[in-house]
Amino acid sequence: MKKSFFAEYAAIVSAFLCLFTGCFRSESIESINENELFKVPYGNFEEQLGIKDLNGIGGVRYGIFMRDGFFYISNGDAKKVMELNSYGDLLTLYYNEDSEISSLLKNSKRDAKSLHYEISYPFDYEGHIAVDSQKNVYVACAMPRDRQEQSDDGTMLYSQTVLRIARNGSSVEYLGQQGPGGIPFPYIKNIYLTDKDELVVVSNSSDGVVVFWFATDGFLKYKIPVPEKSIPKAAGAEDAPEYFITIDNVIPDLSSYFLYVKTDYYSNYIDEESKVQSGINYVQTLLYPLDIEQSKFGEPVSIPPYEESVVADYSRLTYKIPYDFLGVTKSGWKFFIIKNEDGFTIQMVQSENQKILRRHFTADHNSILYDALTLSPNGIITALYLEKDNARVVWYRTDSLIESILKN
Repeated sequence: MKKSFFAEYAAIVSAFLCLFTGCFRSESIESINENELFKVPYGNFEEQLGIKDLNGIGGVRYGIFMRDGFFYISNGDAKKVMELNSYGDLLTLYYNEDSEISSLLKNSKRDAKSLHYEISYPFDYEGHIAVDSQKNVYVACAMPRDRQEQSDDGTMLYSQTVLRIARNGSSVEYLGQQGPGGIPFPYIKNIYLTDKDELVVVSNSSDGVVVFWFATDGFLKYKIPVPEKSIPKAAGAEDAPEYFITIDNVIPDLSSYFLYVKTDYYSNYIDEESKVQSGINYVQTLLYPLDIEQSKFGEPVSIPPYEESVVADYSRLTYKIPYDFLGVTKSGWKFFIIKNEDGFTIQMVQSENQKILRRHFTADHNSILYDALTLSPNGIITALYLEKDNARVVWYRTDSLIESILKN
C-alpha cells in the first residue's frame, strides 16, 4: 500500500508541476573544458597557501571567490585572505596579527606595506568568502570560545561572525545577527552579496535554516526563518505519515528580495517481508521561491535528479540522487551540481523559459584532496583544487553558453 502510494504520488506530482511550472525542454549532456588559470604553491610565505595537513583537512577551511577577473582565497589554516590576479600574482594580503605569517613578515626585510594588512581580530577563517563591487571583502569566521553564546533555550550555539574588511585595509569590523558588533550567528552555511552590495548570511537553525539580510550599511534589514515545517507539502502527500522534507540550501536572488529554497522529499522504505523500516527513498526535489517582503512561497519548480545506472548480476539498477544547489546568476539561471566518478555534472535551470541544460566537467578526484567551487553572477564556475604538490585555480566558462541562449 505504501509503495503503491508513492508510485501514484510521483505521477500526480509530475502532472501537478507541469501544470504550474511547465514541462522543461532538456538537452543532452556535453562537456565543458577546464581552463587552468594558475597554481598556488604550499608554504608559510605570503604568496603561498598555508596548509597544516593535506591528509586530514577536515572541515571547510578554504574558500574561493571570483569577481571581475580577480580571485580571493580564504586560507583558514594560515588565517589569511589572498587577492590574486588571473596570472596568480599576489595583489593584497589580509592576515591575523596572531598568525604565523604575521611574525614572518615582521622579520622580513621586504617592504610591502601597501600589500599587507594586519587584522587584530583573533578569529579563525571558516572558508566562506564574498567580495562586493567596491572590493570590500567579507569572510566567515569562528569566534574564540570565550566570546561564543548560546540561545535562550540552549539548543543553538552562536559561534560565528562575518568580518568586513575595507578594500584598502583602512577598517575592519565584525558583523553579527543585528549588524556591526551583534550577537554571533549560528553555524554559517554560506554568505552572498546581491547586486546592491547587500550581504546575505544563511545559517543553520534547530528546525531548518535562518537567513539574515543586511542593508549596505551593515545593519540587519530582514531576518527570515525558514523552518522545515513551513515548507508546503506536495500535492497528494498530505496523508502519508512516512513522508518528510529536508531543506538542502537557501540562496538569495541577486536583484530582488526573493530566496530560493531547495527542498528534498523522502519517504521511509519498508521492507516487504519483515514490514520493518530499513532505509529511506528519495522522492523528488522542489525549488520554492520565497518572497521575503510578502512572507509567501510561490509555485515550486521541479528539479530533476541526477540518475546513475549500475549493472550487477545481469540486471541494471538506476539510482536517483538529488543535486546540490550551487547558486543563482543575475540572468536567473539556477545552478545545481553533483560530483560523479570522473568529475562534476552541472544542471542549469531557467524556470522562466522552461529550459534545462546539463554539462559535464572532467576532474580527477583521485588527485584532488579538497575542492571549493563558486559561481559568479555571469555564470562562471571557479574552482580551487588542493592537490598533493600545489593548489590549482581553474574555471569553467558556462557564461558563454548562457549568453548564446539569451541572444537566441
